[in-house]
Amino acid sequence: MRGIEPKSAKDLDFKEILYEKKDFVATITINRPDRMNALSTRTAREITTAVDDAAFDDSVGVIILTGAGDRAFCAGGDLVEYTEHYLLKPHDYWKYMKVFGAMMESILTCGKPVIARINGVCVAGGNELQLACDFAIMVDGAFIAQAGVAVGSVAAGGSTQWLPLLVGDRRARQMLFLNDRIPAKKALEWGLVNEVVPRSELDDAVKRWCDRLLNKFPECLRYTKEQVNFLKYLTWHLTIGHARDWLTIHKLSFEAHEGMNAFAEKRKVDYMGLRKKLADGEAPEFRYGAPQKTCPSCGAKYLPSEFKFCGICGAELK
Repeated sequence: MRGIEPKSAKDLDFKEILYEKKDFVATITINRPDRMNALSTRTAREITTAVDDAAFDDSVGVIILTGAGDRAFCAGGDLVEYTEHYLLKPHDYWKYMKVFGAMMESILTCGKPVIARINGVCVAGGNELQLACDFAIMVDGAFIAQAGVAVGSVAAGGSTQWLPLLVGDRRARQMLFLNDRIPAKKALEWGLVNEVVPRSELDDAVKRWCDRLLNKFPECLRYTKEQVNFLKYLTWHLTIGHARDWLTIHKLSFEAHEGMNAFAEKRKVDYMGLRKKLADGEAPEFRYGAPQKTCPSCGAKYLPSEFKFCGICGAELK
């Protein structure tokens, strides 16, 4: 065994994706319909493993990436996981971004055409996932959107890099700054997807694209993909390392905590509260003000400026 042999789909024992290989096509299905097929850390790792397996399997010519059920292709990163873990241990978010980046790069570099079968909502990291694919077939009635600036993050895991290449600068800014929902027909008009079909025709359309791709030379397809990927590689590799570090540090900020906790708590985000603090000369980067007070009683340092009492001994702060 040289370590490059593909495995049977059942031997990979995935927990959060479904994986099937049949008739020269590998199908990877994010199987978290209860979470709108959001990407947990484990999901991203499993997708990478499946794509790598399909890349090494000479009986696979095309890869399909999709989501379970009919509500969502992928709703992006799992904000519940973010809130419960990465906001509490921000340094671990750097590790998550390594996992996420490896997933994206596995799609870019697998040497085979990858088709996004967009069966429902495609948001945030879900859009980045489909942007990494070579083709996208979308069900009518679904939409594509970004969410970063609304939830205290930046869509720098593929969207800031690749949206301008696909839809142009102004439309990319519209999606990234305003988080507008782009319905299926507009997504087709803008060049975000290759085809839009009724739900009843989705599988037939994807099969049609697979059949057309399988009737081309595999080595020529592989090298054509590598050449066409030039600008994707360029924008990705020039930015992703910086993005990974900035997003990790940003997890310490009030913006990240307010945006993601508001989502988890199903409440409105207090955008204007933060802007008013800025206008008043305060430091809204910190939830309770800059860490600048010292307790006169116990000597505890770097207490938040808005604290009236010491969080260690309870003494009143002047």
